[in-house]
Amino acid sequence: MNFEITDKDVMGRTGRLKTPSGVIDTPALMPVINPNLNFIDVGEMKKIGAQAVITNSYIIYRNRNLREIAVEKGVHGLIKSDIPVMTDSGSYQLMVYGDVEIDNQTIVEFQNRIKSDIVVPLDIPTPPYSERERAERELRVTLEREREAIELHSEIGDDRLISAPIQGSTFMDLRRKSAEEVSKLNASFFPIGGVVPLLDSYRFQDVVRIILEVKSVLPPSAPVHLFGAGHPMIFSIAAALGCDFFDSAAYALYAKDDRYLTVYGTKKLEELHYFPCNCPVCSNYTPDELRKMPKKERELELARHNLHASFEELNTVKQAIKEKSLFELVESRIRGHPYLVSAWRIIKEYEETLELYDPSSKQGFFYTGIETLYRPSIKRHHERMLNLELEKDSYLISTKENSDFKLIPAFGVVAGEFYPAGHAEMPEDEYVEDEAILEGLKGLLKFLKQYSNKSFKVELSRRWFKILSLHRIELPDNAEVILKD
Repeated sequence: MNFEITDKDVMGRTGRLKTPSGVIDTPALMPVINPNLNFIDVGEMKKIGAQAVITNSYIIYRNRNLREIAVEKGVHGLIKSDIPVMTDSGSYQLMVYGDVEIDNQTIVEFQNRIKSDIVVPLDIPTPPYSERERAERELRVTLEREREAIELHSEIGDDRLISAPIQGSTFMDLRRKSAEEVSKLNASFFPIGGVVPLLDSYRFQDVVRIILEVKSVLPPSAPVHLFGAGHPMIFSIAAALGCDFFDSAAYALYAKDDRYLTVYGTKKLEELHYFPCNCPVCSNYTPDELRKMPKKERELELARHNLHASFEELNTVKQAIKEKSLFELVESRIRGHPYLVSAWRIIKEYEETLELYDPSSKQGFFYTGIETLYRPSIKRHHERMLNLELEKDSYLISTKENSDFKLIPAFGVVAGEFYPAGHAEMPEDEYVEDEAILEGLKGLLKFLKQYSNKSFKVELSRRWFKILSLHRIELPDNAEVILKD
């Protein structure tokens, strides 16, 4: 009821989440605000692009002065925010230090008392690669706390959102179980937790698999938050898999270490001769001028750039969803790191999930490389070609023009100018990868077998014929292969 989806592409979507303090357009990044530090204020973050922020209710509760202000003025008054505020419960401290001096009921009631827009129970983020017994035990506790939190929250009866974090470490069946159980609860927000160590160590394959397992179970309308994901290099791939919210202190933490965020990875300030960006920071200073600044001032400027880079990328993602070009964006972004390439290729193991979400009709189709072959539209095209009504007894299929059916890499047999094959922009056959031609041959084989009562002449260029022979593909008896230069 709180989340309205406005546009879709791949598994991603743009949407609007209604909170007591306003509506958040998604995908959205919530920068982390440390209530103990005076760094970039919420007003400036709002000008840069923030529509919501996240702060830590445990830190506030533990500090008597902060707690008194928050109780009196609310969390919005404490951090001077006129936009929605999500509050974490202390789970991150629990993961880092192993224990926190608070219980679930107290922190949930406190978050409601200080009028948090999105309340988080005290879940347990089991570290990656923990022993299964530990992961199972901590998931049971997390689910118990979530049930308790939702019951407490329902007694208040207002329109604040209550979240149900999904845990399970790197055990995919536990992640699915967690998602299944929280789907039964009356929660309104679904964070995927326990992934920060994976993101920090570039274990993107594990992160992608966790997201896909969770999305395979959650209702399609559920707003999904990827806890701790704040680097712009991950936004496009995570959004394409259906994550609607991100949060991180990366903008500030990286700045303290003189690191400069880009969509293709992290740069060290000492290595930069030119800024590949036109944000206000990069327009006003050279790398050398930033290096000569006092440390505190330099941190502040780098943090501002890091926020600008993050929100610019999110806007790029939103536009790609609107124009149905998110596949193309992701396939270009993953080239920034080899581990992103391998992570994205996992989607071929989740064809049914991807098929469920990805729109069947779009304006165009751009081939960008081998990953393009994993798109559901190619499989849909192969299946569509098996439902034609063929009136003649014989047909010509050719990789050249002037034939009954055109033979195109990836798509195989093509009839007419319909999406996607009729709208496909691809390299010439001699420059496309072998895998694309092999996929086209597989489509051709299905087509010939489907129409076994018809006869076909199949004209192949030398490139197609070579791949046909190399993979020992035998076409059925109703096809005569002709080598055509």
